[in-house]
Amino acid sequence: MPTIGRDDVARLADLARIQLTDDEISRFAGEFDAIMDAVASVSEVATADVPATSHPIPMTNVFREDVVTETLTQEEALSGAPDPEDGRFGVPQILGEE
Repeated sequence: MPTIGRDDVARLADLARIQLTDDEISRFAGEFDAIMDAVASVSEVATADVPATSHPIPMTNVFREDVVTETLTQEEALSGAPDPEDGRFGVPQILGEE
């Protein structure tokens, strides 16, 4: 199996715009190799007669009936809001735009 070297880690970090120190690059190169070895081990035992699984316990989605019920009025929804504004929730401006 090909190994992931320091140059590969540095290139990936650059593509992801992540700044890594030389020590981190060395550490991650070793960690990626360990991960690749683990994946190779699993790939060796995975055969066509073994179904792929995403969870060890069979799971099914449980849906409830979609029933229309009473909802809050606008006034009820805004009754606990700290700063309602024109019938809406008032929130602080974060982008500096008007």
